This record gives sequence, C-alpha cells and structure tokens, in this order.
Amino acid sequence: MTMKQIKVMDTSFRDGFQSVYGARVFTKDFLPALEAAVAAGLKHFEVGGGARFQSPIFYCNENAFDMMDTIRKTVGPDINLQTLARGVNVVGLDSQPRDIINLHAKMFKKHGMTTIRNFDALNDVNNLIYSGQCIVDNGLNHEVTITMMELPIGCKGAHDVAFYEKVLRSILDAGIPFTSLAFKDASGTSAPQKVYETVKRTREILGPDAHIRFHSHETAGTGLLAYRAALDGGADGIDLSMKPVSGGTAQPDIVSMWHALKGTEYDLGIDIEKILETEEIFKECMKDYFMPPEALAVNPVIISSPLPGGALTANTQMMRDNGTMDRFPEVVAAMKEVVEKGGFATSVTPVSQFYFQQAYANVMFGPWKKMTEGYGKMVLGYFGKTPCEPDAEVIKEASEQLGLAPTTETVLDLNDKDPNKGIESAKKMLADAGLEQTEENIFIAAACKEKGIAFLLGHGTIGVRKNEPAKAETAAVTCSNSEGCTVKVNGKKFAVKLQNGVAVVNGKEYTVDITDGIEETSHTQGNAQGTEVKAPMPGSVLRVLKHVGDTVAENEEILVIEAMKMETPITSPIAGTVNSISVGQGDKVQSGQVMATVG
Repeated sequence: MTMKQIKVMDTSFRDGFQSVYGARVFTKDFLPALEAAVAAGLKHFEVGGGARFQSPIFYCNENAFDMMDTIRKTVGPDINLQTLARGVNVVGLDSQPRDIINLHAKMFKKHGMTTIRNFDALNDVNNLIYSGQCIVDNGLNHEVTITMMELPIGCKGAHDVAFYEKVLRSILDAGIPFTSLAFKDASGTSAPQKVYETVKRTREILGPDAHIRFHSHETAGTGLLAYRAALDGGADGIDLSMKPVSGGTAQPDIVSMWHALKGTEYDLGIDIEKILETEEIFKECMKDYFMPPEALAVNPVIISSPLPGGALTANTQMMRDNGTMDRFPEVVAAMKEVVEKGGFATSVTPVSQFYFQQAYANVMFGPWKKMTEGYGKMVLGYFGKTPCEPDAEVIKEASEQLGLAPTTETVLDLNDKDPNKGIESAKKMLADAGLEQTEENIFIAAACKEKGIAFLLGHGTIGVRKNEPAKAETAAVTCSNSEGCTVKVNGKKFAVKLQNGVAVVNGKEYTVDITDGIEETSHTQGNAQGTEVKAPMPGSVLRVLKHVGDTVAENEEILVIEAMKMETPITSPIAGTVNSISVGQGDKVQSGQVMATVG
C-alpha cells in the first residue's frame, strides 16, 4: 500500500488552551510540554492569535508579544509557528482600519511567527483581500480560510457544498495570495459527508499541488469521522491536539487519530511512543488548572445550536465569574433562534461571541429586549455581508435600539473614517495615559482598548482558574442595607446579596452579622439619597463616566459595566445630579446592586 503523508499541526498551545481553559494559561507553565513536543518530532504548532492575544493581557497579566518571543526562543528557528487572525478584526472582537491590519502582520512577523491562518466569520471575501495581502507583504505564509458549520435543524440557505464552492471561487477571483487553504469548523457540527464532498470539490478546483487543511472540534461528537472524511476527500493537513487539551470541546487527540487511521493509507509521520510521553509531561504541566466539566463533554445539542468549543468554555468561565452559570442551558437553547435570524454567519469568533451575547441577553432580559452591539451591528451590515439576509424584524430592532441605519459600505472604508480607530487614535490613548508609543503598545491599545491601557499601566489583573490547595480563608463584610453587601475574601472584593444572614461567595457560605461594624471597603462617595441606579445584570465595572455632583440628563450614561465581553451602558433614570457612586473601575457587581444615586 502506498502511504500518503499527512501533515499535522498541533493546536494544543492555542486552540486547545482556548477550548478547555478559556485561553487563560500562563506561558511559563506550558513551556516544558512545548519543548517535549518539539523533541518528539512535531514541527508545526498553533501558538497565538485569536483569544491567545487578548487573554494573556486580560487574564494572565502577560504581554502577548513577550509570549510569542518566548515560544520562538523555546522551539528554535526552524519550527513553523502559526497564529489565528479574524480577517479585518485581526485579533480583536471589533474590526479595524487598514493601518492596524497591516501593523498586526508586521508585529506578528517581528515576534517570530511563520504562518497566519486568516478567516472571516461571515465568509465575506471582501474582508480577506486586504488582510491577506498584508500577511504576504510582511513576509508570512498566508493560510486563507473558509469557515464551516451546520445550520440549525430545519434551516437552509447557506453552509452547503455549493455555498463553500462559491466562497472558494470568490477567493480565487479576488486574486488573494495564499500558501495554503483551510476549512475551519469551530463548532465541530459539519456533517462528515458534507466535509468529504466540500474538500473533494476543492481539490478538483485547486489541483493536486495545493495544500488543503481541515480543522474541527469534537464538541458535537463527530470530529474523528469528519477528519477521516476530509482526508478521503483529498485534504493533506489536519489539526490535532494532545491531552489534556484534546477531545470534548477541543480538537481530536493525536493518539486517537493515529489509532483511527491504522490500516489505512494515511500516515501521520509521528513517533507514537514519544507523543504518549509528551502527553504525560503536558498533563503534569497543567495538573493545577481547573478543568471545566463541559470541556470534556460531547454535547449533541450543539448540533442545532452551533457553539464553538473555544467559545463554550470561555463563556462558561465568564458565567461562573458572574454567578450566572445556572442559566447556561437556557442560553445554549436560545442560540438556535439567534443563529437562525442572524443571517447564518459562521459560529466562530467574533460571530460566535455575538451569537452567545445575544442569546445571553435574550435569556437575562427577555427575547430581543436588549440588542447587543456586536450582534446588532452584524445584522445591520457593519461587519460585512452575511451569507443570507437577517430577519427583517431583527434588523428593525437593531436599528432602533442602536440608533444605526443598515449599511452596505465596506468594513475597511467605515473603519478608516472612524476617528476612534486606527494608529492615531491608539497613540492618543497612550499619550493620555503617559505611555510610550511603541508599535507594540499601539497595537495593544487598538486591539484591547481600555483593558490594554490598564495592562500597560501596570494595572493588569489575574483571572486564571487553578485548583488551589485548601487554605484558611478570611472574610470581611460591609453591608449598606439588609440586602446588599460587599464581601472581601482573602483580599479580593465580591458584591453579594445577603440572605438570612448568609453571604454566598463563589459557592461558599459565610455567616454574617450586619451589626458587627466591620471596616468599610466600598467606593461609596457622596450622599446615597435619591433615585437608585442598579446593575441590570452581573458583571464588572469597566468605566465610571460621571462624578458626584455632575449634572446628568435622563438616559445619559453614568458608567459602563462589562459582562460576557459585552459592554452595557448604565444610564440615569431621571434628569438631575449624581448624589453618590458606590462602585469603582474593576469592581464586580450583581444584578440589582445599587451602583449610584441621582437626585
């Protein structure tokens, strides 16, 4: 039997981390496993981009560029290091103008990357033309990508073989330069037969010499079967991961795939014994990290509510942080309608986050009562053209709630005209904060906004979930009334509700006597009399826009909270004067908590 050599990219150190740990992993912890993987003979790794640019900054207090430099130093000069880019969004949830898109490619080349996989969640080829050219012009390999998923049960109109062929031909007609082409199914929902027919047709169009790669997840339970279908259709590269970040919401395991291909004509070209040894080293590296139970699960409901593995655990981590994890089944169920009415953009970042945010809002506030910015702007055309026309009523709601008219203008042209985007805007943010205007800092400011500035100022926080050894805990409680409290546990503050003398903090109960007179730790300023301004949902305070004594109009913004990567402006219910503000930037708040008063 003539064996066909299959090229493997190990995704453990990017997609594996995102799919299992919400991308929250310290660099120093995984370096021994990366070294072992190189020693085992692996030559191609996905190590950055996507959520692994923002998460080191947001949750690990690490500079993502330093992480890339460390990885390149660890693996040596000859290893193919690959990152993930979201077309005109590059590595952020928001889209960018031309100057930042080019700066992204320049900085990733400077910091040791070899290849950038470049996709657009809407499969709008207009969003790949300039970003792809920048990748090539800056000396990197460009892996142009078509994003896949299965539509919710009973839906049709996109995401079939004919649709993917149309996208491919648009890429070719646009003359986008690329080194390889990938099909990326972030939710793992594509039916294997469709995968086979899509890859087979692509091979016929591109010819025998093109490098075609397939990427999927095990979330819906069909990952290994889809990979075999892709190989049978003519793919010559696949993405695999290693334990403990394989299977479940992540990519199929290298060892599992090797086993599934026994007796076939496909050879992964790996030393299986060395891979098994590396997995043991990797498991030891990650043994202290909290493993969300949903990260190990195959969930068939995802077939009709396509939620990517990387978005699933990232969002459940945030729901745990916000104390709303009990609503997760409702949010997943609500995704079906959100996808169905949104125009069938692929459920991959950033669209998967838009879908989840809107489903979350529909559960927390009522269906379509709050149109989230990302989802609303998507259906209005501000991120490009969706594969199908979104629901007319949803478009109307988005336009009315966001105060935006639908648009057909290209994303790049819109962003180039936006004074709040681009290099000059980022320079101003840095100057206002007294920070050095290096190209790295400019890009961090543009991609990460306020959180990036806070990180650069040395105000970064840690949000990595590890299984800490049991230790004695101390709790201090301050209650302004019989319902709301600020609880300080081991030096970290939590806002909680007091119920029958018991405060619940992250699932642990603390008995409280509100007459104890414990030292006040709140941010309360001013006289708390007046009309209360309450948090509509759990989250954290992103910006405080007003001060005590400021005059505000009815519905004028007082502060902004963030939950599920979603900004929610908090407005004044009346015209008047701000009498008090009881929260500060970075504070966590609970639904119904009083944050300010206006009189």
